[in-house]
Amino acid sequence: MTNVLVVYDRAAGRLLREQEFTHRKDALAARFRVEREQGDHDNIEVVVLTARSREDLLKTHARYFQSLDELAGAQ
Repeated sequence: MTNVLVVYDRAAGRLLREQEFTHRKDALAARFRVEREQGDHDNIEVVVLTARSREDLLKTHARYFQSLDELAGAQ
């Protein structure tokens, strides 16, 4: 399994940070650190995604990894 920390700017529609972790507990610790650093920024989304592979995440959570134009073209 892969655990990916994602920091996403909703207002800009872009990925700010992506970091892969082997252990979920390490990914969650990083998430909580980033959330504290970000403070009350409502437009910043911080999540940990877990899947068998990064490729699976690209399929299930494409909005984090592709631009709006790429998503629109994929339909």
